[in-house]
Amino acid sequence: MSLLSIFLQAQPGGGGNMMIIMGVMMVGFFLLIILPQQRKQKKEKNFQENLKVGSRVVLTSGLHGRIAQVQDDGYVIETLSGKLKFEKAAISKDLTEARFGDKAKAAEKTTDKKETKEKN
Repeated sequence: MSLLSIFLQAQPGGGGNMMIIMGVMMVGFFLLIILPQQRKQKKEKNFQENLKVGSRVVLTSGLHGRIAQVQDDGYVIETLSGKLKFEKAAISKDLTEARFGDKAKAAEKTTDKKETKEKN
């Protein structure tokens, strides 16, 4: 017997059971649909906020580049054709670690040293 036929055979005056079933369905919907989506959005926002100058990224349009500047409302991405400004939401992947590995870590250390010298 399917779940639908059980609902259709409910006796009159048995609305209490129906309310419990609806409540369980709403909780299940929240746990299976809404909560994972919220986690994904939070993770993506943290990723986009924590990018640094020098990170190699891929944009949602497929454009590859390196972050040249971090601004309040977006990033300036350096590509082979020049520098372009994009919104933070346009960045989809960070390729620094995955593609360049140890070279990226070494380049990051030298960039940090240069930034420290420039500040002094």
